[in-house]
Order: sequence, then C-alpha cells, then structure tokens
Amino acid sequence: MRMLNDRILVKRTEAATVTKGGIIIPDSCQEKGMTGTAIEVGKGKLLDNGKRAPMEVKVGDVIMHAKYAGMEVEIQEEKFLILSENDVWGIL
Repeated sequence: MRMLNDRILVKRTEAATVTKGGIIIPDSCQEKGMTGTAIEVGKGKLLDNGKRAPMEVKVGDVIMHAKYAGMEVEIQEEKFLILSENDVWGIL
C-alpha cells in the first residue's frame, strides 16, 4: 500500500494487558494506545503553489498521536491506523 500526500500508515503499539502488579486487564477495559510505528509515509502535503511540503515523519519512526485521530483499517487481517501528519504530536 502506498500513502498519498501527508498520510501515514501506523502500526499501533499494543496496550499492556497486565498491570505492573500482575492484574490482567480485559480487552473491554483497555485504552487505545497513543503511540505507534510509521509503516508507510506519503510524499508530503501539496501546497497551493504546486510544491510539496516535505514530511517530517519517516518510515520506522515511533510517533505519538491524538488518541482518537485517524481512521482504523484492516489489511491482511492486521489492524493499522491512517493518520494525517497534522494528527502527529511528536516523534519519540
């Protein structure tokens, strides 16, 4: 899959299923993670003057994003998140 413009395909970091004290957290109570790894990155946002703004996020970067940002997709039975670069808060 190839991302277009300023879109990023992210593999979310899995949330912890057990607390430090050993308590198992059921799936229904787990929060969505706010970090993930960039799997594929577009070429950059197309500006009004016809040029592209370069992407700051690169493939392999671990990023922090807004909790409910983007769109969840399933590709070959694996879950991913498609984000705009504007939804990325930082690179870890």
